[in-house]
This record gives sequence, structure tokens and C-alpha cells, in this order.
Amino acid sequence: MQFKGIYTPVITPFAEDYSIDYQAFTALIDHLVDAGVHGIIVGGTTGEYYVETLDERVRLLQLAIERCAGRIPVIFGTGSINPDESIALAEAAAKQGADAILVATPPYSLPTEHEVAQHILAVDRAADLPIMLYNYPARMGVTMGEACLDEIASSKNICAIKESSGDINRLHLLVNDYPQLQLSCGMDDQALEYFAWGAQSWVCAGSNFLAKEHVALYNACVVEGDFNKGRRIMAAMMPLMSVLEQGGKFIQSVKHGVTLSGHFAGVTRKPLYGLNQDEQDSLAQVVSTLKRTIADIQAESAVFAKEA
Repeated sequence: MQFKGIYTPVITPFAEDYSIDYQAFTALIDHLVDAGVHGIIVGGTTGEYYVETLDERVRLLQLAIERCAGRIPVIFGTGSINPDESIALAEAAAKQGADAILVATPPYSLPTEHEVAQHILAVDRAADLPIMLYNYPARMGVTMGEACLDEIASSKNICAIKESSGDINRLHLLVNDYPQLQLSCGMDDQALEYFAWGAQSWVCAGSNFLAKEHVALYNACVVEGDFNKGRRIMAAMMPLMSVLEQGGKFIQSVKHGVTLSGHFAGVTRKPLYGLNQDEQDSLAQVVSTLKRTIADIQAESAVFAKEA
């Protein structure tokens, strides 16, 4: 499977009583497809999978597959603190017809690299689907290091890695030592660097509410190869990246961004609480400026292209 483009780890809209609003979820899926994203990830960190039951997660997958209807691929997150649940989710992915699965390290238990590798291979056997690895040591506590990557290298299904470490040295390591792994940016404020080093995809939570702007950066860097334009777009996006990656309220900010875009996002399940009024106002200003600036860059680029 080739991972190319913008992959949205879609939020889960929760009503005030914390139940899932499945109708709002499918409406958001339709919007994202229409906005031009290249794939949907269900059950990622942004989707608050860690506070959802297995039945809820599988139901969200079913709905996403139904709504996407083959128009764009659907990737299913199998992350869980309990490895047996990851196996069950992998089996559900295969049964429901997911296009690929996202496989992370089990959080909290701090497995060794060999143990992580064995977990990945067990999930692989359960699904027999294309795999995007998910390296996020800040949340999981451990890194998919070289020993782990070497041990799983024989699997035909492991074809990509979403790198969310934030360590630029990991980017260099993966590009130079593991070229067989398709590289996907998982750290939003480093998207330009990833594209410069040949990454073809970006798993970006902000595309839940700024899909066209994220697609614009991908198109500039990967499709057009215009890194001058790409740098200008990325510069316009950096205030948002600061809010998301360093603001301390990642999911809450993404959900409020969805609300600002006119779609229902609802509340976050505990232990998270939403943004306060000052944080909401600040995010609204950042989003407004970003949209206006990128629209101007796009319009200017279109004029230059027409004149050429």
C-alpha cells in the first residue's frame, strides 16, 4: 500500500452526556472526503480511543468504511494498553474491511524493543493487512528503536511509519537506514522537514478543521516540488502548530477547531476538559489569520502560474 497525501486522524464527537454522536461523526467524514484529504484514520490518539470501548471503536470503523465507500482508504488504530485488545482490534479491522492498520507500542508497561517487536508481529498476524507503525515515545514511554525495526523487517505488511517522536535525528535515521519504510510525518511542526526529506504523507490532526490548508502544503511540497511556496505556507501554519504541539491541550484544541469550522465536535471525555474562553479566542484568531494568509498565497501562486 502506498501512503501518499493528508491522512486525518478523525475526532470522535461526544454529546454532553459523553455518548458518541455517530451522526456527527459520519457528517465529518463526508466533509473531510469532500475537502480532499487522502485518507482517514479511525481510533488514533486524536480520536480519544483510550476512553472508548472496543465496541465503540469497531462501530466507528464500520461507519467510516461505509461513508468513505472506497473513495479514500480507512486506517484503523489498534492501540491499547492491553495487547490482547490490540489483537482483537486487528481482527476486527480485517473483518470490517479496513484498508490498513495503525500499530503502536502498548503504553505504560515499558516493553523492551524485542517485546515491542513481538507485539507488532502478533498484531500483524491477526490482521494480515498493510501496517503503518506509530512511534510516539512521549505518550507510550518507549521508542521503536533500531533493534525493534530490524526484528520486524521480514514482515511484508509493515510498509510505513508515522514518526511522532519530534526528534529530527529519527527522521534522518529512518530515511537513511530504513528506506523500505514509507515515512509519514506525525509531528505537525516538522511537516516541511519531513517533506524535504522525501516523506509522501502527513498524519495531521489539524486537517480535521483545516483540511484544504493542510492539503495545500502537501501539494506545494510533494506534488509541485515548490518548497519556496511550501515554506510560506508552513510559516503561516506555525502559530497553529505551536498551539497544537506545545500548547498542552492538543485534542481539546483540535475539537474546538472543528467547532470553529461549523461542524459538531462536542466535548472531550474525562480526564480532559475543553478550552477556556481565552484559549478559544486565541485559537479562533490563529485559525482566521492562517486561513486568510494561505488563501492569499494560493491566489498569488495561481496568478503567477497563469502569467507563466
